[in-house]
Amino acid sequence: MKKEFGLGACILKDGNSMEFKTGSWKNRYPSHSKDLCKSCMLCIPYCPENCIKQKDGILDRIELDYCKGCGVCAKVCPFKAIEMKNNGK
Repeated sequence: MKKEFGLGACILKDGNSMEFKTGSWKNRYPSHSKDLCKSCMLCIPYCPENCIKQKDGILDRIELDYCKGCGVCAKVCPFKAIEMKNNGK
């Protein structure tokens, strides 16, 4: 018996990660402290999902709808301005 399968898990174009909100996958999330942050921007190139946004050279926000909670941003922050917190789920 032959079964027909559709295309699955295919990325048909690059740069499409912002089309899919995958933030609900995480069990931890980054919390940003503006008081501790020096806006060195080291966290931005390390974020694998490009969730950390800056505006005029200042860290503006972390888009939690796309963040998967990997914690890389917190690890690379030399000022401990990003802390990983439990989701509470």
